[in-house]
Amino acid sequence: MKRIFTLLTAVFVASLLVPCAKAQYTVKTLVNFNTGGAGSNPESSLVFDAAGSLYGTTAEQTNVFQLSPNSDGTWTENVLWTSAGGSDPSNIRPGIVFDSAGNIYATSYNGGTIGCGTVFKLTHNSGGNWSESNLVSFGCGFNNDDLNGALPVGGVTLDSAGNLYGGTTQGGTGNNGVIYQLTPNSDGSYTENVIHNFTGGNDGAYPDHPFLIFDSKGNLYGSAALGGEGNCTLFGTSTCGTIFEMTPQSGGTWSFKVIHTFTGGTDGGNPEGTLVFDKSGNLYGTTYSGGQYGFGVAFKLIPHANGKWGETVLHAFNDKGGDGTNPLGGVIFDSAGSLYGTTTYGGTDQCFNAPGCGVVYKLTPKSSGGTTETILARFHGAPNNGPYNDLLMDGLGNIYGTCTGYNTYSNGSVYELIK
Repeated sequence: MKRIFTLLTAVFVASLLVPCAKAQYTVKTLVNFNTGGAGSNPESSLVFDAAGSLYGTTAEQTNVFQLSPNSDGTWTENVLWTSAGGSDPSNIRPGIVFDSAGNIYATSYNGGTIGCGTVFKLTHNSGGNWSESNLVSFGCGFNNDDLNGALPVGGVTLDSAGNLYGGTTQGGTGNNGVIYQLTPNSDGSYTENVIHNFTGGNDGAYPDHPFLIFDSKGNLYGSAALGGEGNCTLFGTSTCGTIFEMTPQSGGTWSFKVIHTFTGGTDGGNPEGTLVFDKSGNLYGTTYSGGQYGFGVAFKLIPHANGKWGETVLHAFNDKGGDGTNPLGGVIFDSAGSLYGTTTYGGTDQCFNAPGCGVVYKLTPKSSGGTTETILARFHGAPNNGPYNDLLMDGLGNIYGTCTGYNTYSNGSVYELIK
C-alpha cells in the first residue's frame, strides 16, 4: 500500500471498538472480515442504494461487496464480484459509484493490461451476476506508458453526461500524477483525456484524494497531498499540498487554478480527504499534518468576491486528552450543520507502535465562531488502528464506516455508530 498512512504501519480490530465515556453513539460491527467475510482490508468509503443496502470494496483478496440489512438488526454480506488477478482490477481502495442504470464504477491500484491500475465497470446481468470490463489501464513508467497516469488511489466521479473523472498519484508528463476524464463512446468503450498534468511545483503533486467533487456550475475541486510550498516531510519532500479548482472551457479543455496552498504551519499540511461544500459554497476538508500541534486540522475555505479563497481552521488535532490525530478521511455534514469525521491515529491506546488507534469526532459550530469538538467513539486494541476513509450517514443520523487490517492481526471490518 502506497498511501501516506501506510508509512506508519498500524492496524485495528473493529470488534474491539467501544465508545468513550461521553459518547453519544453505540458502536456495532456489521461485518468482521476475520470471521468468514470474503475479502480483507477494506479501505473504501461506503455508499447506500435505494433499498438501504451498503456497498464497499476490499483492497486485499479484492472484491466488491454488498451488505443488506435484516429485520433482526443483522446484516448479510454478498460478494458481487471478486478479482481473478492478472489483468483483473486488484487492490481497490476508495469505493464505488453507481450510474442511473445501476452499473458500478471504481478504480484499482493494480491490475490492467500493464499492471499499475485501472478504471473499471461492473454491469449487473440478467442472471444476477456481475461482469467486469476495464475502461482504461494505467502505465507503470516504462517507455512512457504512464503518460495517461499511473497508480490511482482515488476513485471516480460521474457527471450527468456519463463522463468519469479521477486522479492518479503518479504518471503524466512529470510523474507527479494527473487528473483525467473518461468519455463514453457509442460502442461501450471510453476515451481518456488527461485534463491536468501535475508538475510538483505550485500546482501540487500526488492527488490521492478519494473523490473529486463538482460545484453547481460544473467546476471540479480536489486536493493534491504534496507540492505547493511549506516544510512538510512526507515522502522526503518539503511541500505541503494544495486545493485546486478546474473549470471546463470550450473545445473540451479545462483551466486549472490553485485556490489554497498549505504551508505546514497552523493552516495545516498534506490534504488527503474528499472535500465537501456547504449550502453557501464554502469548502470543508482535513489535512493529515500541520496545524497548531502538528497533527492535522479540519478547515473551511471561504470564496471571496475577488476570486480568492480564505482559510479558517475549525479544529487543530492534538495528541493530548484523547483527541484524534492525522485525519485521512474528509468530513460530512448532518442536517444541523455539524461536521463528522475520523482520524487515523490518536485516542487513548498505543497501536503497533503508532500513537493511538483513532477516533470518530463531531465538530459543532459555535455562535461566536469556531467549533466545539466531541469525541463520539475511540478505537481500542493492541495492535490496532483507526479508519482511513470518509464516513456515511443515514437519514436517522446513524454513521457508517470501514476499518482496515494488517497481515495476521486483523482483516478489517464495517462498523455502524448507532445514534
